[in-house]
Amino acid sequence: MYTKRICICLILIAATASPVIAANSIIFYRDGALLQQEAVALKGVVDFPLAANILENTLIVVPGAGTSIIGVETIRKEAVNGSGSEHEVLTEQRRRLEDRLQALDAREAIFITAAKSQSGKAPRKTKANPEPMQAIRQGTDFAIAQLEAVYTARRKTKLEIQKIDARVSANRKSNRPSTTSVRIAVTPQNGKVTLRYATAERGWQPQYNFYPEKNGTARLQLSARVTGSQHGYQIRVSPGLLAEHDSAETVPAQTGSVVIANYRLPLADEQYSEGIFQRFTGKITNSSSHYLPPGESGLYRDGAYRGKFRFEGISSGRSTVISLGK
Repeated sequence: MYTKRICICLILIAATASPVIAANSIIFYRDGALLQQEAVALKGVVDFPLAANILENTLIVVPGAGTSIIGVETIRKEAVNGSGSEHEVLTEQRRRLEDRLQALDAREAIFITAAKSQSGKAPRKTKANPEPMQAIRQGTDFAIAQLEAVYTARRKTKLEIQKIDARVSANRKSNRPSTTSVRIAVTPQNGKVTLRYATAERGWQPQYNFYPEKNGTARLQLSARVTGSQHGYQIRVSPGLLAEHDSAETVPAQTGSVVIANYRLPLADEQYSEGIFQRFTGKITNSSSHYLPPGESGLYRDGAYRGKFRFEGISSGRSTVISLGK
């Protein structure tokens, strides 16, 4: 009896010690993301929207305990855009209205010149022009009337352009992007399934801290600045690739930045200048088995921050020179 109780306790300890995977989780890898989502059927059917940038041939649907999958159908709705022909017509109308504005500008310049010319004429009575003042007034009035017509036409043209712009904006708002969803038939009616698939989203950016030591090595600390956001998901990040998900290490992260790896690398040809202006150069070798992606890096020496430099990335077994300052 005592031995039986010990066995039960050990089983319970082992169960509680195993890692807990959230119902909805996402792992951001260096080249994409792996999502896991749980869904419950309604009347034997699960209708579930998938991420827009889902990668082809990555969807896996796993039935929950006591659930059997009857069928899986992927449904893709293409993007709904405003009528292409209508957009072309509106664009052409707008171009014509812009041409009209240019022509009105030219007409305005002509009649302004004509009005000035008429008003500046000296009245001179001749047999052909016995009333010179009247002729000048008529010429000036004609030029001014034409200017008024130009201003009216310009105002109406600008209103037409505003109406066209409003229609184009409304068409853009009515556009809907393409969507992908999955319909899963299960039994029983309230069966549960877990979906897993990959997307092209890169949810983190690499950041580094570089710590030169005094023994010919340096510590390079790699952090992930989480840029992807999935409300209600347990988020983890990994320095590996999607194809390496079975072996790549992952660390939990929510927001901000999280340290995901530390590397001890050989450092040679180190040169550092003391003074107001910080300068540093050194040659590091990636002695790890991982590719180190490019990113911004801080330089720390003797525990003090010395500035930032651009780390251009380095493959395993390769060397590169890093530098801070000129």
